[in-house]
Formats: sequence, C-alpha cells, structure tokens
Amino acid sequence: MTIQRAILIAAVSLVSVVTAACASQETASTPAPTQALQPVDESDLQIVMGQIVYVPAYGEIYNGDGLQAMQLAVTLAIHNSDTDAPIIIQSVQYFDTDGNLVRDYISDPVEISPLATTGFVVESGDNSGGWGSNFLVEWGAEQPVYEPVIEAIMISTQGTHGVSLISTGRVVHQTMPDDTSAAE
Repeated sequence: MTIQRAILIAAVSLVSVVTAACASQETASTPAPTQALQPVDESDLQIVMGQIVYVPAYGEIYNGDGLQAMQLAVTLAIHNSDTDAPIIIQSVQYFDTDGNLVRDYISDPVEISPLATTGFVVESGDNSGGWGSNFLVEWGAEQPVYEPVIEAIMISTQGTHGVSLISTGRVVHQTMPDDTSAAE
C-alpha cells in the first residue's frame, strides 16, 4: 500500500467519524417529540373530579459561594396514570420566584389519553422564572380516575458538570367526585 493511499484511507475514515459525530449531535440537540394535545370543547365538559397541583421548579441553582448560577432546563411532565380514561388539562401556568405569572402554556382545555404523557419545556438560559420558579397545573376528569403524576425534571450539563433534579407536584386544591350521585 502506498503512503498516498494510506493517507486517503485515513482521511476518508476521519471524515466518516466526524460526519457521524455531527449527525449524533444534531439528533441529540433536537427536542424530543411531544404528544399532540387534543383540544376539548369547554362547553361540553362535565368535570366530576380534579386538582390544582403546585410543582416547584428550579431554572437555576447557585454553587457553593452563591455568586454564580448554573442555568437548568426545566421539563414539566404530566403523566395520565389512569389505564382507561382520559384527563383534561385545564391550565398550565409558569410563575417566577416572586410569584408573578411568566407564561400560560395553554389557552383552552386539552385532553391526555389514558397512559399518555405530555410536557412543557423552559429552555436552559431562560431565566424568566429565576431560581424559585414554579408551575400550577389544573386538571380534571369527567369520571373518577387515578390522579396523574406531575413532575418537573431539571437538568444541566455545563462543561464537565452535570446536574439533574426531580420535583414532585403537590396538590393545593382538590375537587372530588360527588358521592351522593352514586347512591341515587
């Protein structure tokens, strides 16, 4: 094998590796698809149970000296844990550290199918919520269901540091099925 041929093979191999690495980076940076939310006609809804869930979120965290903040991407995940019935998401609101509304994610109620999941993202670098941001999620159902699992997942990979956190939602208001109608 000649030196020129060896150099050509090495160059082609290097280009292949670089191309594959670039393709992997493009795939990794593409956001994961989210479930298409099905709009629901509000006038037809007959909600029998539901909750308002408070979910703490951290758009940034401070290191040991408290002078530098690490920006985190926040994903709010809403999992319908019921195997048979859909749930209706009536409101998803994002608040900043001072309790001011930053963003209202949905304008009309949407349905999440049984065992389906949907999510909402606050990108890393979006510091509109600050370090003590939070979500309020209002959901309901037209029949008794198992309550959904609602969590915020925060992650950052800056340099050689990686941080990930999960924050579980807490019910702050609840509407239960009317048990008197079952007795009739």
